Amino acid sequence: MCGIFGIVHQRRAADPAEVDRLTDAASHRGPDGRGRFLHENVGLGHRRLAILDLSERGAQPMHHPHQPVCIVHNGEIYNHIELRRELEDLGHSFRSQSDTEVILAAWLQWGRECLSRFNGMWAFVIFDRSRHEVFCARDRFGIKPLYWVETGESTAFASEIRQLRPLLAEVRPVADRVEDFLATGLSDHTPDTFLHGIRQLPGGHWLSIDTQTARSTVERWYRLAPAHHAAVLGPAEAAEQLAALLADSVSLRLRSDVPVGTCLSGGLDSSSVATLASPLYRAASGERFRAITAISSEEENSEEGYARQLVDSAGLQWITVRPGFAEFQEALDDVIAGQEEPFAGPSIFMQYFVMRAARQNGITVLLDGQGGDETLLGYERYYGAWLLDTLREGGLAALGRGLRDIGRANANMPPLRMAAYVLGSLFAPLRAGSVRWRYPFLRGQGLPEAQRRFGRATRDVSAMQVQELTCTNLPMLLRYEDKNSMQHGIEARLPLLDYRMVEFALGLRSTVKMHQGWTKWPLRQAMDGQMPASITWRRNKIGFEAPAATWLRELLPEIRRSVLSSRFLEPYVDLPRLRRSFEQVDHRMLW
Repeated sequence: MCGIFGIVHQRRAADPAEVDRLTDAASHRGPDGRGRFLHENVGLGHRRLAILDLSERGAQPMHHPHQPVCIVHNGEIYNHIELRRELEDLGHSFRSQSDTEVILAAWLQWGRECLSRFNGMWAFVIFDRSRHEVFCARDRFGIKPLYWVETGESTAFASEIRQLRPLLAEVRPVADRVEDFLATGLSDHTPDTFLHGIRQLPGGHWLSIDTQTARSTVERWYRLAPAHHAAVLGPAEAAEQLAALLADSVSLRLRSDVPVGTCLSGGLDSSSVATLASPLYRAASGERFRAITAISSEEENSEEGYARQLVDSAGLQWITVRPGFAEFQEALDDVIAGQEEPFAGPSIFMQYFVMRAARQNGITVLLDGQGGDETLLGYERYYGAWLLDTLREGGLAALGRGLRDIGRANANMPPLRMAAYVLGSLFAPLRAGSVRWRYPFLRGQGLPEAQRRFGRATRDVSAMQVQELTCTNLPMLLRYEDKNSMQHGIEARLPLLDYRMVEFALGLRSTVKMHQGWTKWPLRQAMDGQMPASITWRRNKIGFEAPAATWLRELLPEIRRSVLSSRFLEPYVDLPRLRRSFEQVDHRMLW
């Protein structure tokens, strides 16, 4: 895990001072060392967060001893041990125990095809002088970030936007992105960032730059597809196979030369990860596995009781943080600066406090349960499409049982709320009208195209999932996670986003993933008996929720001054109209 920077100039040599300065703009991502490599018009920089092979042999930029290739890498290849053995059998030798050296050897052996062999998260840049190519690649789901910019004089790429901003002739917003965010809270749904000229390389894509012509090419190397063998599985077989996949995924993500812990909310996903990781970590290290929980000050959205049960059952060492309004206010500027782009609400502050606590307690790697809701139908918005599938498979009688089962399995779904969810998911055009009705002061056009595509997919569970995983939901959550963790020099690893698990879950029938009204049924069944039933079969879902309403009420005078005097907002918001209805505007929009 690290911070990387690189630049390819068209007509001049790379400047060492510029490479150092823009590399160090992300120094928080790599507190353990810095490296730089220059060759003619190419410059590469690296800030190191040492996780595997803590010696100087693991430092970057890393060069191959016999071939004119070097690499800067942010991320982890979890199956590097298995790949190392395969490459050694093919004649490669290694000087370090670093996964980065394995990437270099894999590049020399298989070229671009090496990407499909990696199980991990990564954004790396390989400079291959023999091919006159700078090759950049991002992992399948975009867990690790890579931004890039073309200025007309150079092409540059980096882990964070702040590293590329100084290369822009002017800094101005992308109006469409601002409008999308104001209407729906949506971000990270297109390759464009909020800053004109700076783009993200999408997950599952590579970028190639010819160092002689400066011509750049972007191509997709991974397309999310279901594991077809999963489609014939019943509920019991699905749970059994998912259990084996998750156990292996957790085991791989415990590979580390520094302490590993976990985020623990008390929900199903993080509790499952902690339960599986705890005995493995204790056996390997002789130490209790540490879990960190951010506890809300409000009883109605506190999961402290559930987390405590899991701590007791899994034998964890528990670290807790209890942020109040004072801590929120103190961290406000830091989180906003760290995220670099707008985010949809204060709940991500709880994650920020967890990451800060990890650094304070000497934990460098944290496992997290991100991805379970998108892969196994954990969101209530899936109910409408699931009921349609239930109707298709079993007729009206099955539909009736499905409605009854939802009420039994989900405490948050009384009949009126269930009806609202079903209507909203099956009749997506209602959403556009809802935005216009709720926020008449917005000047934009309502729902962004990504949200419209999701709306068109709401009668097809698989299509909804693909949209969520690649566009409308997961990319935002991954950005929040990466920025919050790396701001404190913490590596966050996500076992539920092992690509084998995602493809397997996507291939399961919706009536298996959501069975008898239970969301994420295969995971619940896989963990049944391994942790308290009160967690495995929880009927309510909270998550790392901040006491957002309370915090925003406290912040309201400052919000009012900032919003109503904003010159930036004038192209997007009818401010006089907003002023007249300010007291009736919901907290999400005020944020």
